[in-house]
Amino acid sequence: MTIANEKDLFKQLRQGDEKAFQTIFKTYYAPLCLYASHVLSNDEKAEEIVQELFVHLWSQRKSLKINSSLKSYLFRSVKNHCLNWIQHLKIREKHAERVKEIAGLELNESDYFLEVGLAEKIEESIASLPEKRRQIFKLSREQGLKYQEIADQLGLSVKTVETHMGLALKQLREKLSDYKDYFIGLTLFNSKK
Repeated sequence: MTIANEKDLFKQLRQGDEKAFQTIFKTYYAPLCLYASHVLSNDEKAEEIVQELFVHLWSQRKSLKINSSLKSYLFRSVKNHCLNWIQHLKIREKHAERVKEIAGLELNESDYFLEVGLAEKIEESIASLPEKRRQIFKLSREQGLKYQEIADQLGLSVKTVETHMGLALKQLREKLSDYKDYFIGLTLFNSKK
């Protein structure tokens, strides 16, 4: 697909053209899954990441700004999501090791359920954020974008992004205050500009 074709398709996509979206999906879905699977060595998670990307592409089509080619944007997005997922796994492993060290024991079944319950509570807390705040939080924490990149993508000022992130972090800390000992050093609640 030529860059001119990509630009036309992206323009049509932004206008809500479902056929353009289907063409993009049919062209890139399989190669993106293959790429993600290669990065993750996990076919199921790879497909999940690519599917989430296409849902995001459609739902954010009107506000999406792509400065590179569409192909580059899609592959870079998949790469970033894969790296975030790998980082998330490493954080969970470090956390489990820390819990083992603190307790001086092997993790037992109740520790596992505490971890699962905590993950669910985090997801619920993020989902409870107001829409714009949640969107900014996810762009920062899940896609690893800097505040300036988020501001550019959403057409906001950096100060507005900082304000929303500050409020999101405050709200999440309050909702998850029962688990505060588990978040020491965790990047989820640390500011990053």
